Amino acid sequence: MTPQPTGRLLTTVEGADLVLTRTFRAPASDVWASVTEPERTARWFGTWEGHGAPGRTVHVQMAFEEGRPRSSVRIDTCEPPRRLAVTTQDSFGSWRLEVQLTESGDGTELRLVHHLAGTEGLGEVGPGWEYYLDLLVASREDGETPRFDAYYPAMKEYFERLTPLPPEA
Repeated sequence: MTPQPTGRLLTTVEGADLVLTRTFRAPASDVWASVTEPERTARWFGTWEGHGAPGRTVHVQMAFEEGRPRSSVRIDTCEPPRRLAVTTQDSFGSWRLEVQLTESGDGTELRLVHHLAGTEGLGEVGPGWEYYLDLLVASREDGETPRFDAYYPAMKEYFERLTPLPPEA
């Protein structure tokens, strides 16, 4: 199966938000655990150390990146099991990210929001987030681990051509 890009670009006061979603047949509390518990994040993103609490910083080692880089992640907002906002800092700069979970019926929608100051590099960033979210799906379903080369450069043009949409109502 060839993965299809899902990202959307929304206009904001500060620039733009790259928004990607995945839906899980699980309660929000279980999906929340997949994005906040160290042993579960290690399966799809990387390991982290530290005391995860608002205003605190944890240290993440990426598990699926070349060289397994490390970054500092400050927890800006933590509202279990609905919203987690963080600011990452590494050798590439600083990123503001947010995970929002919405439970509906027997499922939960995960919405990853990457708050952007500009759209430079979106052709690399977008495929990366698609890849990581599909790693999350695979980790929860004991599925086959996706290969990054199915995402990049295959999705690069899609993300480079995204036009910012008006903010959602």
